[in-house]
Amino acid sequence: MEMSYKEAIAEIEQILKSLREEQNSIDTLSERVARATELIALCREKLRKAENDVNKIIEE
Repeated sequence: MEMSYKEAIAEIEQILKSLREEQNSIDTLSERVARATELIALCREKLRKAENDVNKIIEE
């Protein structure tokens, strides 16, 4: 099942919190940044799709 926008944002927020509050090794830091990057791309795509859907409705 595909992750929702809300779930992705929640995970990004959790990653940011852990980066601020925890001591992170370089390996952990790299993994978390890579995951956050994936989630941000997912959110951007969902926002683009929503924008396109709204524009289609407006044009009708």
